[in-house]
Amino acid sequence: MPKVAIIGVGITPFKARYMDRTYFELAYDATKLALEDANKNDANITHEDLQSTVYGIYNELFERQFMPDIFTNSYIGMNDKPGTRIASGGATGGYTVRMAFAEVASGLSDLCLCLGVEKCNDCYDEQTGTTTPEVLNAIAYSADMTYEYPMGMLAASSYVSMVNAHYDEFGNPTEEQMALVGVKNHGNAMLNPKAQSPMKITVQDVLNSRIICYPFKMLDCCLYSEASAALILANEEKVKELGVENPIWITGVGAANTDCFIGNRESIGRLYSNINAAKVAYKMAGLNYDKIKEQIDVAELHDAFSGQEVISYEELGFVPFGEGGRWIEEGGPMIDGELPCCPCGGLIGCGHAVGATGIMSTGEAALQLRGDAGKHQVTIEKGRGIAHSIGGPGAAYAAIIVMANEEGLKEP
Repeated sequence: MPKVAIIGVGITPFKARYMDRTYFELAYDATKLALEDANKNDANITHEDLQSTVYGIYNELFERQFMPDIFTNSYIGMNDKPGTRIASGGATGGYTVRMAFAEVASGLSDLCLCLGVEKCNDCYDEQTGTTTPEVLNAIAYSADMTYEYPMGMLAASSYVSMVNAHYDEFGNPTEEQMALVGVKNHGNAMLNPKAQSPMKITVQDVLNSRIICYPFKMLDCCLYSEASAALILANEEKVKELGVENPIWITGVGAANTDCFIGNRESIGRLYSNINAAKVAYKMAGLNYDKIKEQIDVAELHDAFSGQEVISYEELGFVPFGEGGRWIEEGGPMIDGELPCCPCGGLIGCGHAVGATGIMSTGEAALQLRGDAGKHQVTIEKGRGIAHSIGGPGAAYAAIIVMANEEGLKEP
């Protein structure tokens, strides 16, 4: 398959609300940052050189616009060029990267813009005087509208069902083990100037925070955010032509959709979308699922809820099933551990601007492999990393992006 590289990364700060930006202005900001990043080596790429765009915009109600991509397309100067919109719940960003990769790998585009944006908190509720009810209701529309929605299904209750079932089967994660994820990711966010929720907290602080959906506490959960993120993808010929000094190659792409009704699954406590997406991505990248922890340097995981991150350690092959809780107790996924997970702070620490999140995590992993992650930079030895996205009803969607710098292209 033709080689595809990330040559530009643009990420805006994640905030509770941008009072002075529309969603398409936020999209412009990330695009501008990605172009500036790509032009560090005097490549002189402009928006006119970009041949196509793939947009990650999850929820029409957030933007109050049922075709937000076309307005964004016009605002950033991409008229008369193809643009495709992706919406896959919390996995929207990862699926957007996958589609942008396909756009370039197929030969349809030499240069493709991968752009995610979300502006959720303008959904103001007049009765309560807050945005929260409208945001939660918009997300709840992703659930089954016949049975689940009338019963009050929300994102937290969807995920907590799987975490509780995992605990029943394996005895982990415990509340204390989940709290360690919150401590880790809020703490990592203190090193990331673009993070929404940097905090130095303790396990007891997490356990004492208010219950959202038992056993999830407030500090076990990510915050919904407004932000945008963009990547510029190029084929091998264009990378050479532009003289890109440190391209980050996408070596593996995997995605899977599992049954949206968790009760139909063989085991409620396993995220089959994670497992299947990971196996496809690792195989494409020439990596071994059973040895993946020894073959990569960094993992940016989709930690919408702390317990789900612990389960992901197991589903993605870092540790055997049932060992995720013990692994975080031993420090394995800490920023200075054997495989740092979410050094940028992840969703819990950085924030969750749904359409942008998976693009942000892919960009963060790329910056790590370039050595450009700033204060949250981890040690890169193997030259490989992954970005993980999951979402939708019962975490039915999952996408895994495997990346490598020039060193990481060598045989593992």
